[in-house]
Amino acid sequence: MGADRSQSYQDDRGLTGESVGRPAGAGIRIGVVGVGYWGSKQLRVMQSTPGVARAVAIDARLPLLSGMGHLLANGGGYTSLRAALPHIDAVVVATPPASHVEVALEAIRAGKHVLVEKPMATSPAGARQLIDAARAAGVTLMTGHTFEYNGAVMMLRELVESQELGDLYYLDSARLNLGLYQSDVNVVSDLAPHDISIANYVLGSTPTSVRAWGSHHVDPVFEDVAHLELDYADIGVGAHIHVSWLDPRKVRLVTAVGSKKMAVFDDTDAAERIRVHDKAVLPNTDRRSPSRFSYHQGAITSPVVPFEEPLAVQARHFIECMRTGTAPRTDGANGLAVVEVIEAAQLSLAQDRRVQLEEVAGDGPSLPGLVPAPPSSTAPSSPAPSAAAASVTATAASVRA
Repeated sequence: MGADRSQSYQDDRGLTGESVGRPAGAGIRIGVVGVGYWGSKQLRVMQSTPGVARAVAIDARLPLLSGMGHLLANGGGYTSLRAALPHIDAVVVATPPASHVEVALEAIRAGKHVLVEKPMATSPAGARQLIDAARAAGVTLMTGHTFEYNGAVMMLRELVESQELGDLYYLDSARLNLGLYQSDVNVVSDLAPHDISIANYVLGSTPTSVRAWGSHHVDPVFEDVAHLELDYADIGVGAHIHVSWLDPRKVRLVTAVGSKKMAVFDDTDAAERIRVHDKAVLPNTDRRSPSRFSYHQGAITSPVVPFEEPLAVQARHFIECMRTGTAPRTDGANGLAVVEVIEAAQLSLAQDRRVQLEEVAGDGPSLPGLVPAPPSSTAPSSPAPSAAAASVTATAASVRA
């Protein structure tokens, strides 16, 4: 089934004119663009979110995707964003990152609210373009930094803010696994946005400089193992991030080390996602002791963290922001802050130096020395270029945890 026929087929199924004469207070209609690994999760969650009247799939490869082709017959799917726009109020962009800006702009310019998955854009300039367009159109722009809606991450932030841990020394993050290797970005762009978002949220700040180093082991083009060192100079705290596609274990850890206690967030431990260690290193006040330091060893506690799927919490927040006009917790500025750190990290990798965030804060072109992403694979033909970009490489995961 070609893209043209699919679009016409949908318009002939009685959906045209659905946006005309909708009753006041009717639920919000959402289109999920790109229903690969992560987009299919977004579609599932949106379909059960209070306030959502309808959630439809938008993907040029819909007829070919396992378990998705039937959506075309029952009106639950479209093969282009252009065909879907008259029938939806908001869009979730879950396509590969290279197409985020183009797809989101098409929706924003049509007056639709937009949630863009991480990373919001592949450059700070692209992220700013989305922010400006959403402001001009008067629509909600939200970034899908799902971990900021995770109850355990919220508790970690509370532990830091309340100084339960004492004066915070540093954060340490590890996000490791065997794969999945990506064909268009390195491991920093693929995995680090999660941990940068967590660090910014937990610390309530943004980095002032970034130092990154990485290695090519299997992939000859893109780094598959990398380390980032983020300096939050305004609060005197550092954050270290280790990301890898080449590790035998699945590791999802964030450790916060303070002067009184230490806390560990382990996203792979469903029973005890947060552990607080009553441990510390203290100056030794006993002059008779040859050691300069003493070590406090207390109990390890695991506070109860009521679990609710972060994606569902995020979805409800998106709907609430659309209804009330309030700014999302993870708004465009939040997304831009993460994209700027990624850009600075890529520049650091390319030039082997520490990069100040102010170097990537301007509106100029992409910085020299960065490894360009290979061109995306060709999507099924469509008369509208933007419609093709909206669903390119749909079967690939546009967001990996």
